[in-house]
Amino acid sequence: MTSDETPIQTHHSRTVLRSAIASRLLLINLFILWRSLLTPYDTSASINPNCLSTNSTNSSPPPVAFPRISSAIENSIVWDSVYFVRIAQCGYEYEQSYAFLPLLPLCISLLSRTVFVPLVPLIGQRAVLGLSGYVLNNIAFVFAALYLYRLSIIILKDPEAALRASILFCFNPASIFYSSIYSENLYALLSIGGLYHLMSGTCNFATLWLALSGSARSNGVLNAGYICFQTMHQAYDAFFVRKHAYVSFLADNLYMDLAPQSHFTSSILVLGYHSPALGP
Repeated sequence: MTSDETPIQTHHSRTVLRSAIASRLLLINLFILWRSLLTPYDTSASINPNCLSTNSTNSSPPPVAFPRISSAIENSIVWDSVYFVRIAQCGYEYEQSYAFLPLLPLCISLLSRTVFVPLVPLIGQRAVLGLSGYVLNNIAFVFAALYLYRLSIIILKDPEAALRASILFCFNPASIFYSSIYSENLYALLSIGGLYHLMSGTCNFATLWLALSGSARSNGVLNAGYICFQTMHQAYDAFFVRKHAYVSFLADNLYMDLAPQSHFTSSILVLGYHSPALGP
């Protein structure tokens, strides 16, 4: 609970947190169920040649302690996830890889080399990379939901509407992409969080977050428009609003300077008009 949160907002934040976690657990269970019952349409998960930077083309990965778990994780790396995991493992090797920006692969590689590195002998390097991507994206989704609620409070001025918007964000059908190894999660977190910091007045954090969103997805460059709009708004405020206030200040001072002279002149005229020497 932050210092400016009301008790009802704190309660709503906890509700959003529980809803975000519950929605991710629900999707993961449904994902496992569907994978066990249905044959996946995309078969690119099995295509995993050695990195071009390796010297030996015939080298095979070492055996792992839990091959079934390793196979289950690796088989779930499909569609665009193949590219993100491949970049995290081998770097940018092919021309088509440059369509996928580096923030997500960099974070996956960092997690796999630090937090999850003890799991490499158990399930293998590629499975650890996939696991790192899943954990990273699902955690990012939870924080994105919390930031969405806080941002909605600022914009909507209605805690109940902000809560409903956040719950819909957690349970909308398209949120399945937020539990995959895609860049939407990091982009949503950095964009929504950046807007929240921008609306809260912490412009340095906002600029950093919105700039990083451009490293997650290419359309993140459009987030620069928020910074430009705020800059133009501040320039307008400085030039017109403050100029108007300055002109009003000068007018008030001029009136205060001229007011005594005006009263003195009026008094002379009144006294002169009623003076017997001057006549009626």
